[in-house]
Amino acid sequence: MPTASQHPVEPVDEKGARLRIAILTDAWHPQINGVVTTLTRTAAELERMGHTVELIGPERFRNYPCPGYPDVRLAFLCGPSLRRILEEFQPDAIHLATEGAVGFAARRYCRARGFHYTTSFHSRFPEYLHMRIGLPLSVSYGYLRWFHRRSRRILVATESLGEELRRRGFAPPWALWPRGVDTALFRPRRKDFLPDPRPIFLYAGRVAVEKNVEDFLRLDLPGTRYVVGDGPQRAELQARYPEVRFTGFLTGERFACHLAAADVLVFPSRTDTFGLIALEALACGVAVAAYPVPGPQDVLRDPAVAVLDEDLGGAALRALRLDPRTCRRYALQFSWEAATRQFLASLTPRVPDPLLLQGKPHV
Repeated sequence: MPTASQHPVEPVDEKGARLRIAILTDAWHPQINGVVTTLTRTAAELERMGHTVELIGPERFRNYPCPGYPDVRLAFLCGPSLRRILEEFQPDAIHLATEGAVGFAARRYCRARGFHYTTSFHSRFPEYLHMRIGLPLSVSYGYLRWFHRRSRRILVATESLGEELRRRGFAPPWALWPRGVDTALFRPRRKDFLPDPRPIFLYAGRVAVEKNVEDFLRLDLPGTRYVVGDGPQRAELQARYPEVRFTGFLTGERFACHLAAADVLVFPSRTDTFGLIALEALACGVAVAAYPVPGPQDVLRDPAVAVLDEDLGGAALRALRLDPRTCRRYALQFSWEAATRQFLASLTPRVPDPLLLQGKPHV
């Protein structure tokens, strides 16, 4: 297992120094997803610890809407502007959170100057692109191997994802960067917030083909089903399943109230690398039903809080019997402070590598 202990990388904060940390990302507000939540909370925790964070997303540059996903912004040709931002900020450590246009430009900047950097692997974009447009997995995974191959570490949310990257030929060592949950926002609340017939089974997330939402909608379940979220499949699925309540995107208190009012969170995705929504549901005292696949298997390790089964409908019905208090206690183990400390420990100083400045090709 290629963990940090087998491949030592010098720690960036060995003496507890206050650091200047640049985080580059293509996923940022107004997107609503686990990556944006993770980066937002990580940056806030780092600043609370006394570090200075420059979070550089596509909104800092001229950007364009992604076809089918208007909230996803694409900042093509942002390299010159990005270089100026980084030169002015002078970071002690650089982390490339995503592999899109901003991440590509930041990688090019680091390679040209011989700077060390870390990367993270959040989403199974090869599988998503294969589902949407038929792009062969070999092509997209080839790009991702190239993108990450000069990273000092690849940060992943689960051990199984790190092992999968190793099997797929990703060269750098991986390190765990777990997730946390806001247990003040996500907490048990009044069930009568949703006055529908019970039990209430709820899906929350993007309504898109890669999330496998229709597996949830096809289930023959009693009570009421809710879909909280939006995406390119929403209109089609809402027309096909008129008995299901579709709310669109919800945030903050309103989202937390909907989630806490459910009886079971149904998580039909087979491709998510973590599934932060599962922790948020557990923090609300809501049990989870999911497929027994990587992601859920890594996060939902206690059968007292989740039922993992290829029979998703049966799992949802059995999850009704789980104790909400046990679910809440399980979620309390996951703090953003602990997750951020692991992120911080995995960073590496950006100091120039002499070998990279001696005419080596910057690839």
